[in-house]
Amino acid sequence: MPIIAIDSPEETMLEISNLALPLDAGLEGKQAEKLVRRAAARALNVAPSDIAEIRLLKRSVDARKKHDVHFVATLGIELAGGAQAEAVAIEAAAHRKGAANVKAHRPYEPLQVPQVGASRQAQDEPRPIVVGTGPAGLFCALFLARAGLRPLVVERGAAVDERMAAVDAFNAGEPLDPHTNIQYGEGGAGTFSDGKLTTNIKSPWAQHVLHLFVEAGAPEEILWQAKPHIGTDLLVDIVRNIRKQIEQAGGEVRFNTQLTALHFENGHLTQAEITSLQPTQTLRGRSTNCPDTARFETTAESIPASRVVLACGHSARDTFELVRDAGVHMEQKPFSVGVRIEHPQQLINRSQYGKAAGHPALGAADYKLSMHLRPQKGEEQGRGVYTFCMCPGGEVVCAASEPEGVVVNGMSRFARDGQNANSALLVGVGPEDFDGEDPLAGVKLQREMEQAAYRAAIAAGGEPYQAPAQTVGDFLAHRAGGPSKQVKPTYARGVAWCDLHECLPPFVARAMEQALPQLDRRLHGFADPQAVLTGVETRSSSPVRIVRGKNMQAQLAAAPASGGAQVEAGLQAQARTQALSGSPAVNGQLADVVALEPETGLYPCGEGAGYAGGIMSAACDGLRVASALVESLRLK
Repeated sequence: MPIIAIDSPEETMLEISNLALPLDAGLEGKQAEKLVRRAAARALNVAPSDIAEIRLLKRSVDARKKHDVHFVATLGIELAGGAQAEAVAIEAAAHRKGAANVKAHRPYEPLQVPQVGASRQAQDEPRPIVVGTGPAGLFCALFLARAGLRPLVVERGAAVDERMAAVDAFNAGEPLDPHTNIQYGEGGAGTFSDGKLTTNIKSPWAQHVLHLFVEAGAPEEILWQAKPHIGTDLLVDIVRNIRKQIEQAGGEVRFNTQLTALHFENGHLTQAEITSLQPTQTLRGRSTNCPDTARFETTAESIPASRVVLACGHSARDTFELVRDAGVHMEQKPFSVGVRIEHPQQLINRSQYGKAAGHPALGAADYKLSMHLRPQKGEEQGRGVYTFCMCPGGEVVCAASEPEGVVVNGMSRFARDGQNANSALLVGVGPEDFDGEDPLAGVKLQREMEQAAYRAAIAAGGEPYQAPAQTVGDFLAHRAGGPSKQVKPTYARGVAWCDLHECLPPFVARAMEQALPQLDRRLHGFADPQAVLTGVETRSSSPVRIVRGKNMQAQLAAAPASGGAQVEAGLQAQARTQALSGSPAVNGQLADVVALEPETGLYPCGEGAGYAGGIMSAACDGLRVASALVESLRLK
């Protein structure tokens, strides 16, 4: 019987977890199937012929012992004897010692979206507006559209095909388009990334996000991979498909359209202003010394708005300003800054997999490193240094969104077959490092670093938007140095070899110097003198948080952040759980809790608002906020 990697609710089955499998079991063909079947039969103490069907539910690589690199899998098993045989197998496994665990499999239950579009409450209000088409905005809008609410989605950048053309043009040396680039446009910044679908949060929405991605065209293997990823080349089609699903369900999506103002009356949102931008001439053929010479025709529109989901990305600095100026409560948030570090992918493969490196079932190896440093002089506590958004077989990308500033990020294609591996190497920063109490003080630090990187590359003889770069050996020796003998940088516009200390805050550079040798002891070769550092990475997460209450709505600065009177903590927790799951409230308790917090009508959502970090957590937050918005209509 074939091994299939899907999860179907029609039939009962066993679930075997923590099952060790040889690497050859990850290959295609009958021999691989035979290896899996034998391992499953041993775990269940049955004959291989007793197994009617095998379904792959989860699989990861265990490379802790380099001499024994293998897979660890979770399998769904249907026995030929049916439910009775499966019950016997579970009972027997409970009394048998072994590494694998056996239990009844609980199949995936598809996301249920309440239908509220035809309700009087929904019809009495303007349709909701979703700002941004990153993961948070797309998944939020999809939920709202399927709930019958016909959301209006506005995206400051272009649709994904036009956006790809703009990014390719900038990579080729043409001027920066400040409206459509790697940060702005359909799909958000995550479209140009490794497409990781992992998250550190334990969210009940995560399984729905994965299945919705598959529904939009993602490969089914993301449902069973322990570290699923999609890659930029596939994400382009997937985000386009999600947008079409939103439109088919009644939503409207407007590109090149930016939120420009919010108006509140008596503490509640009443109106939003949006501006559509259409270029009157192309950006092609202009000198790269002139970063933004495009002229745009603008069309302003004021529309009634009682519910706006603010799902802008972490780079929407002008949107942060208008939210602050509208009197919405915001606060500074810790984030991280640093550089991209590049190694030969083969070096990472050998370091992670030993002699197993190169096995066709493994693919390109990844890594994740972190440490906490001792306090430096003048610091009360040490800083965290860690790698982030590691891109196996990937490239460092040109991620600028403002004139005369250099920003780097990383991306991989689905195959992860490039020559280099890259990752962000980041140092934690917090409000104590910012200049002043302005909620946007973190943005000022980011901008100073980006502009310093631009100037450093120019001073070293580089062209506009080339990135400053330095080998690890030269960085640790404080010399500008020259090109690496082993790593060819992948940054598309080219690099200028210089001393990165010129564009990094001293405390960031010191932390990196201290951390690199220690991280090398955890991953051999990480601090190889010929590894390449490219700067600067400043957009790893949002530098602000737009404060929201338990009802997912923002608070105006004059209102208390806690949202009014308090009720018993246990009652709040119970009611919040019911609100987010769509369960009915008991004895009106949920309505009581919601009524305690001000209904401003503004829903901060996703990474830009400070509630997510990456595609998966942002998409989860989009569904969570959409559910809260729908629930508020049901309770109104």
